[in-house]
Order: sequence, then C-alpha cells, then structure tokens
Amino acid sequence: MKNDKPKTVLESLNLALHYAMADDESVLLIGEDILDPYGGAFKVTRGLSTTYPDRVLTSPISEAGITGIAGGMALRGLKPVVEIMFGDFISLITDQLINHLAKFRYMYNEQVRVPVVIRTPMGGRRGYGPTHSQTLEKHFLGLPGLRTLAPFHLLGKDSLGAPGKLLYDAILGSEDPVLFIENKLQYLLPLLTRDALLDYAVEKVSKTYNLSTPFYKLSIRSAPPAKVTMMAYGYMAHLAFQAQHQLAYEKEIFTELLIPTQLAPFELSPLFDSLRRTGRILAIEEGAGALGWGAEVLSQAAEVLGTELKQAERLCAEGHAVPAARQLEEASLPSLTDILNAVQKMV
Repeated sequence: MKNDKPKTVLESLNLALHYAMADDESVLLIGEDILDPYGGAFKVTRGLSTTYPDRVLTSPISEAGITGIAGGMALRGLKPVVEIMFGDFISLITDQLINHLAKFRYMYNEQVRVPVVIRTPMGGRRGYGPTHSQTLEKHFLGLPGLRTLAPFHLLGKDSLGAPGKLLYDAILGSEDPVLFIENKLQYLLPLLTRDALLDYAVEKVSKTYNLSTPFYKLSIRSAPPAKVTMMAYGYMAHLAFQAQHQLAYEKEIFTELLIPTQLAPFELSPLFDSLRRTGRILAIEEGAGALGWGAEVLSQAAEVLGTELKQAERLCAEGHAVPAARQLEEASLPSLTDILNAVQKMV
C-alpha cells in the first residue's frame, strides 16, 4: 500500500481501493481485465490483484452477469466493487440495477441490504467514438434506492484525497447500491492543493446543511458580490473552475462555483442560497441536455425561488451521437470557451 499522498485523481481512487480492501476483508473487486499487470483499462485497479489475489476477480465479458453476481454477494454480506470498463456499457446492467439491486431493500421489507459500488468512466474528448464516449448517468438519477456520486479533484485534508475519500466512504459506509461516475479526463488531473487555491475561498458547504456527501463552493477571495452561480460536476467542474479564474481576472465578472459530489438523490439547498445572492444560474453538464441533470437543477431552482430567479441557462452536449472525429467531438461537447461566453452573455 502506498504511503505518499496521491497527486492525481487516478492515484487517489487507486489508494482508496487499497485502503478499503485492507480495512475490510468483505470488500471484493470484480470486473473485466482488472488483474495485474494490466490493472484495468484506466489502471484504477493496478496493484490490487497482486496484494489481494483471492479478492480481485476477473470476469467474462458480461456486464449484466458481473452486476448480478455482485448483487448476490452483497445479499450474503460481502461488499463488492464492480468496474464497468466504459460507462457506455451501463446500458447492459440496467435490468440488474433498476429491477433488482435498487429495489431489494424495499421488496424485502428492509430485511436485506445491497452495498454494491459500481465504478465506471464516462465522457468523451478521447476520440473513442459514439459507443465509448457518452455521459449516460442522467438515465439513472431518478431511480429510488440508488445513489449516484461523482468526485471532485481536490486534495483536501484526508490522506486519500477528496476523490478517494468519496469512494472509500461509498464502499464501507453505504448500505445501498452506488453508481460512482469517473470522467475519463479526470484521471490524470492533479489534485488541487492549498497552494493551487490561494486566490480562492473553498468551502465545504455540506457541513452547514448536514448533507450526506461533500458539496463545495468556490469563489474568488475578497471579490465583489458574484453575479452568476455556476454549477457543475466531474470534468465540467474543472472547466468551470478555469472559467471562474479567467472571468474574474480578465473580465472582472465574479461567480460562485458550486460542485456537488452527489448527483442523486438531489441535495440542492446550497444552490438555493447561492441563487438568492446572485439570481442567475448556469448549469453545466457533459451529457445530452434533454431531460437531463441540468434541466432538473433549473427546474428545482425555479420551483423554490420563483421570481427571485432572474435568469437560468444550461450548457450541455449537442443532441446527437458523439462523433469519432476529434474536431467534431470537441465541437459537440461543452468547452471552456462555451462557459466563458455563456456567463458573459448572462451578465
């Protein structure tokens, strides 16, 4: 097990799996091509099968089978962590997740628990084409009994880093199934350290509202009142963070950036309070916008704030399959320039 603090999101998640397996012998990993020396398509499981050879299980190519077996393991008291190699393939686990894992607790009158964590990489910008570049978590956000989490690349005070701490807590602290979303471009992002955030006020507002997972608010220190609230998660939060800096120092437009790590169930109290200050929201997501996460965020904001909400906009992917050609792919997904232009247009 590593002793140094992780430097990237990938290292943070890998370390979390090492810690979870060391701390609880009931934790197992199951997935395709996760054994050493390969260690998974994105190397998140590297080193684990060498250290825990009996508890890291490589599987046939059957996402539905993997998930069904994990559900049975959980019912027998184990804590399986499933890796679905690409997020696009969660379409193949839909029946097991929707009609079984998320429902068993209710169907059996609270007599069983299903602590399965399903990890999977989402997102594009790698040129992988229409069936390996999608962002599909919106299809699961309204499912009762399922939590959906997405890490933010912050080092934080914990030795695991914020992404690893989120994963560790999901594995050892959740009694219900969890869908854990990892954007592909997040893996090599450096964890934001205190030095990298000198110009920022970073607040974990979840403490104020007693929320179940971290909910971060970033703003420029000693800045005038913010004019716009941006809300994003995953890699889009990284782009929004860059936009916040450029808007402040190049355009003198100040914003509050809200970053939830739990996408569902929705926990939006910090957003409502921010909007009472700014009156404007820009919701940013990489997935297709129709009936999506951003639409639900704006809908709930409008319901709660009514006429206090002056303006509501969202950025999302174009409404077609993600192209394989890199230039077309970039044009189809929200970019840093898109965020800058959207905020400037709003004010």
